[in-house]
Amino acid sequence: MLTQAQNDRLTRVGPGTPCGDLMRRYWVPVLPAAQLLDNPVQKIRILGEDLVLYRNTSGSLGLIGDRCLHRNVDLQYGIPDACGLRCPYHGWLFDETGACIERPMEASPTADIKRKLKGYPVQELGGLIFAYMGPLPAPDLPKWDLFVWPNAIRQIAIVKLDCNWLQCQENTGDPSHSAYAHGHAFEYALKKQGRLDERAADQIHTLHTRKKVGVGIKEIYAHQSPYGFVKGIRYSKDLGADADADKQHSAVIFPFYTQTGKTGAPRSEYQIRVPIDDTHTYHICYQVYAAPPGVEAPKQDVVPYYTPPSFDDKGEAILDYVLAQDAIVWVAQGPIADRTTELLGRTDIPIVVLRRQLDEQITRVEQGLDPMNTFRPSPDMLHGNDAPPDFSKPEALLRHTFRKFYHKGFGNDDCDRYGPLIETVKDLHRQIETFELAQAAKKAKETA
Repeated sequence: MLTQAQNDRLTRVGPGTPCGDLMRRYWVPVLPAAQLLDNPVQKIRILGEDLVLYRNTSGSLGLIGDRCLHRNVDLQYGIPDACGLRCPYHGWLFDETGACIERPMEASPTADIKRKLKGYPVQELGGLIFAYMGPLPAPDLPKWDLFVWPNAIRQIAIVKLDCNWLQCQENTGDPSHSAYAHGHAFEYALKKQGRLDERAADQIHTLHTRKKVGVGIKEIYAHQSPYGFVKGIRYSKDLGADADADKQHSAVIFPFYTQTGKTGAPRSEYQIRVPIDDTHTYHICYQVYAAPPGVEAPKQDVVPYYTPPSFDDKGEAILDYVLAQDAIVWVAQGPIADRTTELLGRTDIPIVVLRRQLDEQITRVEQGLDPMNTFRPSPDMLHGNDAPPDFSKPEALLRHTFRKFYHKGFGNDDCDRYGPLIETVKDLHRQIETFELAQAAKKAKETA
């Protein structure tokens, strides 16, 4: 349970707020780059600020305030120029710093104007556009491994959610939620549709494995890691688990990333919870489908994006895939969860760790220090999760979950099923399976 002041400190993200000042020390993903192919000028709202992102006719990016200094016209209707964005009303030209560099029809069209719009640095990486909205000099844009991993194809799912960002991120500090949100509730949704046998007859199906998450829990563990924190469940055979074992949950990468799946696997993902403002979140699923050495992933010039639906044609919530199940419980906590009335239990230990880490990093910024995961410079590749698999060992390729079997129907359980690359992914998974079986057979023959 938090006090109201503590809750505000961790959730409010506007300019001048403690958490907002922290978020502005990071490169924040604001849009799939492919979206600028549809329209080179896009209105966005990030960290409580209304801005316009554009690509000029020379190919450079800019992110500036959304209102022309002249007559307050919304610049989302602006005209890209070779060196900036022109207001559609009288043609005033703004460069990427927010400075007005030309005023057609004025007596001194190139005279300096003391006032400027906001202007933030932007960079592109892995098909996403990132903005830095904090004090300069900016740290390096971190090269987290899924953004730069070779021999892979990618697609990006984007959803805008009507809730505060921390409700989404706290999900990653909750390893036990899978038992119900993705297990029992998933089963209930399929039963209501009359599709349980059709969708989940195979015991490898996610709902069966997720239901087992809640069986035999001895304790929950959580501790800080170099880039975030690690958490999981310690199981006991005496309490009903299949074996005494520790099972690590998805990796938490501070401040708003979660990684599911191992880097280099047939399917892995970053979930990125970007605060639009205090009560809305821009949720990004950055999906990566990697091929092992010996299998060549298709070439990809553009990383496509899509928006998976939350409701069907009748207005009913769609609850038969994992992201939708998460999203509904995040939004169901209200615009900003009231943490002054919550009743935490033993399964919430990682959430306490997450909140403590967030508060500690806010305090570092208040002290004039860099928070964690700001790099000057950034390594060529950062592994926020543990090390990727050793592809020299064929058995390493076989240690993947149902998410390597999208070609066998398991893609239906994730939002990936709505993505433009789903058929390409299925073909890649077929190739990987054929390759793995051949590798396993070769090893068996060599050791016989």
